Amino acid sequence: MTTAVVGFSTVGFGDARAYLSAAKALAQTGKYPLRTDAFFFRPPGYSAFLVAATLGHPERVAVAKAANAVLGALACLLLAALSARIFRDRTVALATGAAAAVHPSFLLVSSDIQSETLFLFLLVAAGFLLLIAVDRPSTTFALAAGASLGLGVLTRASALALIPFLAAPLFDRRLPLRARTHVATAALAGLLFVVAPWTLRNALVFGRFIPVSDMGGSAFYDGNSHWNRRFYELRSRGEYDAWIVALERDHLEQIAALGRTDPAAAARPSEYFGRLGVAECLADPRATLALAVRKSLDWLRPYPSPWFWPTGIVVSVGLLYVLLYGLAAFGLATGSRPGVALFTILFLAVSMAVHVALIVIWRYRVPYWDPILLLYGVFGASQIAARICASRNRVPS
Repeated sequence: MTTAVVGFSTVGFGDARAYLSAAKALAQTGKYPLRTDAFFFRPPGYSAFLVAATLGHPERVAVAKAANAVLGALACLLLAALSARIFRDRTVALATGAAAAVHPSFLLVSSDIQSETLFLFLLVAAGFLLLIAVDRPSTTFALAAGASLGLGVLTRASALALIPFLAAPLFDRRLPLRARTHVATAALAGLLFVVAPWTLRNALVFGRFIPVSDMGGSAFYDGNSHWNRRFYELRSRGEYDAWIVALERDHLEQIAALGRTDPAAAARPSEYFGRLGVAECLADPRATLALAVRKSLDWLRPYPSPWFWPTGIVVSVGLLYVLLYGLAAFGLATGSRPGVALFTILFLAVSMAVHVALIVIWRYRVPYWDPILLLYGVFGASQIAARICASRNRVPS
């Protein structure tokens, strides 16, 4: 329904053109382009999904959007199934699925050509399959969990930081050490089976080790240089638009100048920007620390940017997230599976840390944190409701 309101044929998301052009090149040539943007190539997962979903015709935007909407619906079903496995409560599971189906951020990312919906589905699927693999235990589900995370890595390279979580079965003392090791090894094998061929392709094409894409250096520079410090000084949409133009112009001018002095370095622009970003961080450690604090607060910010959304949406969504934060914290504290809760807390910390280290954009948080906020938020609400009912029904002695 949200897609219908936004429009099946319209493309409003800024990065959509890069994904669609990469998908078009992949469909027409059978090869992924060497560059999807001015300085780097994006992970191939979402463009490959667009090719598959449109049967080789990514220009059919309506079909691609419909496929995104289906992924969003499947993610809601997966969240309900994951809730049922964690909390073993059918009512809570159904409520979780229903809450996910109307969650504003999920509706937003599912309504346009953007990779968050695919990444969300793959992350939730990986967590669900890994939990089944440990509970049974099952090599098949462990392989599937690793493969799902591998596809997530090929969709969003920041998921590389999540690979150690596939070792979680090693810490489940319900199983003998041999079984735990077998499950963890199978999960890692599933991931390598998916990611290794792409990494090998990059080594053959570019002659160097690139696990997923070469955009990491550019992202690090954009997130840690003086440009990001200037970003947090902006106060209006107009200032933001001017900042974007200046940032892109600076990138082009730097690479053009580098091409005249060091053509070899100019051929690897992302590496150049990565080194430049590290140099800026080391040159002023105090400013770097202050920026990291500011980025952390930006990651935790409960409301969307008032530069892009009307006040009513900013306030209502902000209140929703404040409520979800509180309920999820209560749910994590009162859940019956402390091992899963610890896994979840570490997941929240690592996913936040990797983005603070690189670049923080509010929508990046959605596929990482929102499934957990909904899972434990709905459970926390059910616990509070149960306690209220219990206190009302208690007969005075």
